[in-house]
Amino acid sequence: MNGSLAALAELDGIAAAAVAAPGLDVAIAVPATLIAPAAARVPGLAIGAQDVHPADKGAHTGCISVGLVQEAGARFSIVGHSERRADCHETDAEVKAKAEALHRGGLGAILCVGETLDERDAGRADAVVTGQLAASLPEGAAADWLSIAYEPVWAIGTGRTPTVTDVAAMHGAIRARLRDLIGAEADAVRILYGGSVTGDNAAELLGAGDVDGALVGGASLTAAKFVPIIEAAQGLA
Repeated sequence: MNGSLAALAELDGIAAAAVAAPGLDVAIAVPATLIAPAAARVPGLAIGAQDVHPADKGAHTGCISVGLVQEAGARFSIVGHSERRADCHETDAEVKAKAEALHRGGLGAILCVGETLDERDAGRADAVVTGQLAASLPEGAAADWLSIAYEPVWAIGTGRTPTVTDVAAMHGAIRARLRDLIGAEADAVRILYGGSVTGDNAAELLGAGDVDGALVGGASLTAAKFVPIIEAAQGLA
């Protein structure tokens, strides 16, 4: 629940940085009320939603469908973000259904998975994350519309980040489980890292094995913080 019509001015600098990095895909997932004005303001920047309902339409007061966000100008949506899983008690089955709804509607999906600190400390991180992946993975999963985002819950907004070795190991585990689930197509699916990504640590994190991009949280709220991440990624491209 961040952003406002006035804050959309930040998109100008982000869009300019994206144009200057033609080898990268840069996207912003904004609150639903800002999708239409954001898409109109920066037509060259991919604008997405932060969540969708799995049903195409119906009596679901307060929810928003794939068709509605698409009509507003969204090209993709995040699904299964840890805050949705925790605060709204979303199950893997619901996350899977949302991703499948996005595919039906012709939009991309960023599917989030991640463990809590208690789960990591208990030595269950790999099992939790790969289990979420298997249970949340939509039918027809393919690289042309689906990305996976690994977000260690304990690193989101805390300033704490896993070591590069930890990130590479988890992304490798995700890739291996994807191969079990969808075969060779798994090698083309982007696996993004999300958890306190900043301009200072982006190059190191993006340089870890099997890291194909970043799912950026707080640092995406301003061009001053987000552009250095784009520049770091461009330097590795």
